[in-house]
Amino acid sequence: MQIWVDADACPVVIREILFKAARRTGVPLIFVANRALPLPKLSNVRMLQVEHGFDVADDKITSEVRKGDLVITSDIPLASDVIDRGATALSPRGELHTADTIKARLNMRDFMEDMRSTGAQIGGPAPFGQREKQAFANHLDRAIARVSRSQ
Repeated sequence: MQIWVDADACPVVIREILFKAARRTGVPLIFVANRALPLPKLSNVRMLQVEHGFDVADDKITSEVRKGDLVITSDIPLASDVIDRGATALSPRGELHTADTIKARLNMRDFMEDMRSTGAQIGGPAPFGQREKQAFANHLDRAIARVSRSQ
């Protein structure tokens, strides 16, 4: 398993959790973004810098991800694409996307986008807090443990 990170919008606190997991487990961790990010000097952590442009990082992740990989993203269409390729998608807020849930999330995303396009004032997500951080860390640990048990 490799962990792919849609890093342009990944909160720093989540990156820190990922760095700790990479240090502890040795799992390969790949950050994909259109700008360089500060990363620790670990042999299993690397940066793939892509060109600027709409969905360039998403397209790179989609083309490289393999069955059994884990993708960290808050982008629902990207989550859907990687699930279709046999990977798992986890949002930085700790929401595990599955084949059973992703279509409903895509529909909700599209609905909210339609509402915003009509001028409706819709609030954003709740503030990122300890609950989301803990949910993310728990799902990450379970995903890594699941792979470790199967090897």
